[in-house]
Amino acid sequence: MLNLEVIGLFELSLLQWVMVVFCAIFIGFAKTGVASLGILVVTVLMYVFPAKESVGILLPMLIVGDIFAVIYYRRDVVWKFLFSLVPWVLIGILAGYFVLDQVNSEQLKPLIGGLVLALIVLHVIREKLGDKFNEMLPSSRWFTILMGVLAGFTTMVGNAAGGVMAIYLLVKGLPKREFVGTGAWFFLFVNVIKVPFYIHLGLITFESVTFNLWLVPTIIIGAFIGIKVLKLIPQNVFQALVLIFAAIGALRLLFV
Repeated sequence: MLNLEVIGLFELSLLQWVMVVFCAIFIGFAKTGVASLGILVVTVLMYVFPAKESVGILLPMLIVGDIFAVIYYRRDVVWKFLFSLVPWVLIGILAGYFVLDQVNSEQLKPLIGGLVLALIVLHVIREKLGDKFNEMLPSSRWFTILMGVLAGFTTMVGNAAGGVMAIYLLVKGLPKREFVGTGAWFFLFVNVIKVPFYIHLGLITFESVTFNLWLVPTIIIGAFIGIKVLKLIPQNVFQALVLIFAAIGALRLLFV
């Protein structure tokens, strides 16, 4: 079970509080701006809290950001790309639940980091091959299955599916707003599904949710920042930032 002393409001140092507040701002920014920035939040929180407990602390914060993003980008969604993922995502979530119940999250971090880096390499190959790759991969059933299972698994074991979905949506060639809007609906769906699993694992408790409530205003501030910044980022720069932040987060997971 989650220990209140681990997340008590008066147990954190000033530096830890600063890190948590910035993480909350980055969550909001990631949900309405550069999505893969969220994977950096995953690794930073693991410096403040025990790795496994940080997963449960983070989830309600992500849901707050998801709700805000869905409200703002509710019309900017490509449903067909989400519906095709749903059954495979559910399989990944179930697999992640059983793994998270048995394995220490410290052992899972290198696996998640390696998977994200592999997907980044896949995207680079896609850029090199051009239209031939685009015609083959996005419509490929195995690609959808692989992305769905990986997204479900990585989001369950570490809230780290941002890099997976970034590659999936980039390969689909979505413009910025559709990219963010489609991702917002996806993560609201999967994060709400994860709540009962996390409660059963003892990763979400009354005490942890109370702690989360203190951070809601900073998440909303970050979301507004993301909305403003997204409008100023050119499409090619946006794609580069998505890949860079995903790579940095993956490397942190590998070597943290």
